[in-house]
Amino acid sequence: MHESNTPHATPKKTPGPIPLHLAGGFNLADLPPDTLLDDAQAAAALGLKPSTLGVWRSTGRYALPYVKVGRLVRYTAGDMAAWLEKRARLHTGQ
Repeated sequence: MHESNTPHATPKKTPGPIPLHLAGGFNLADLPPDTLLDDAQAAAALGLKPSTLGVWRSTGRYALPYVKVGRLVRYTAGDMAAWLEKRARLHTGQ
């Protein structure tokens, strides 16, 4: 049996799909800011339907940043968290 002194490369663990909880999303703060989310994941994080995000994109109703990769639409967790922070209000008069 031949033993090598060369260290074997350990395969990097790639994160699995982001779990979507049936009870309404997940916490964006738990994700690295550059994590890309698809429509369903982004909608779940916000407690919305994916079609609502499509309406917002097409009408420009809210300035939620997104990334186009070909026909695919993706949202970064960091952009979504920043967008939510900007929308925070202390009272209804704001």
